[in-house]
Amino acid sequence: MSTKITEVVKRSGAVVPFNTQRITHAIYRAAVAVGGRDRETAKELADEVVDILERTYPLGKTPTVEEIQDLVESVLIENGHATTAKAYILYRRERARRRRQRTAGKSQRDPENIPYKKLWEVLTWAIDHDVHNIYRLNERIAKGHFAEIVHASDAAYEKEIATAAERIKERQDELRVVIIAGPSSSGKTTTTAKISAHLQAAGLNLVALNVDNYFFNLEMHPQDEHGDHDFETPQALDLELINEHLRRLVAGEEVHTPYYNFKTGARQNDVTSMKIGPQDIILIDSLHGLYPAMTKDIEETRKFKIYIETLLQMKGPDNKYIRFTDLRLMRRMLRDARERAYNPKQTLEHWHYVRSSELRNIIPYVNSTDYIINGATPYELPLMRARLFKHFTEWVKQYKDDPLRSDAYLRAKRVYNLLQITMPVEDASAVPAASHIREFIGGSAYKLH
Repeated sequence: MSTKITEVVKRSGAVVPFNTQRITHAIYRAAVAVGGRDRETAKELADEVVDILERTYPLGKTPTVEEIQDLVESVLIENGHATTAKAYILYRRERARRRRQRTAGKSQRDPENIPYKKLWEVLTWAIDHDVHNIYRLNERIAKGHFAEIVHASDAAYEKEIATAAERIKERQDELRVVIIAGPSSSGKTTTTAKISAHLQAAGLNLVALNVDNYFFNLEMHPQDEHGDHDFETPQALDLELINEHLRRLVAGEEVHTPYYNFKTGARQNDVTSMKIGPQDIILIDSLHGLYPAMTKDIEETRKFKIYIETLLQMKGPDNKYIRFTDLRLMRRMLRDARERAYNPKQTLEHWHYVRSSELRNIIPYVNSTDYIINGATPYELPLMRARLFKHFTEWVKQYKDDPLRSDAYLRAKRVYNLLQITMPVEDASAVPAASHIREFIGGSAYKLH
């Protein structure tokens, strides 16, 4: 749809090309959040927004993002889409709140709902091992202590795995579902494999339910003007079907689970027969395992929920704590490049979806977990420095003056500043194949697919 309006003013003051698709995608994403999947209606509503803009906006004046969003809210309500309008309003409000926090400087260290007792434990460990800031880590590496740091870090992680498994065993008589959740690239896959090994050694029989097979077909996913699909939202999954299958499995019934083909973006229903015995425990490894709608019909006493996050307690440039999300971004870049043949730049450009969904759909439920595992290791930073620094050097230049990629620039600049002062380690031979970091740098002893 061609329009008379050609530009829009962003909140930063930057003037960018006006794109009707951005309005369509925003409306559709809000609809998906409340269970709607009608992309054509989203397009019609977006066209109405543009029509009103063209009829009422002063000639020669450029509208702002805020003005367009206000109009979207009005059009949604006037056309009887109050529920979608509410989701859209709440999303805007949350984004505005976080912008105010950043402006006020409150985001220097965001514990992201992690109990302070847990953060204190991790920080105490870091201080005890002299890796609580990047400069002390560099000094230890320069002295030849890299292998020692690897051994100590992995031992701490393995201890937490053993503790989580022990707590599950203590409740094995009442449990029917074990959930291992956490944000992207936190280490869920290896953690799941390790906890499974502990429990199976104790005689517990675990049956995995792969919720990735419950994705809706690709054309039903929201996407942006760059054609990037949003797989990060829990609404990308058929939550009702997952919950129904879990309820029936726990009740002893047989279900037929679907299969999702990631190459074609299509789901085939009723593919695999599944039934569990009275002593079996269902195991779920999922980004959105804590999201209430996924397991709403399973009693809380019958679920054990584990959350894993990269709780690195280390200060980097300007004496600021290194962000958990930046560590996971680098991990995912390496894994995406190896397993999906993605250019790391694609991962960076997609990360705003990852982060937005985490803040809305994962982190708010952290305090509902039974146990939290720290999946961060100090030694991965020098490995990342050796493998990714050249890319971040390029991206800082590439995105600097691109207002459409301001998020990518800010992340790239922050990680560039961190890696620039990190001592690189090319040789990863000191990292054992059983380490969860191998999930990202390659060479893992575990089957990760």
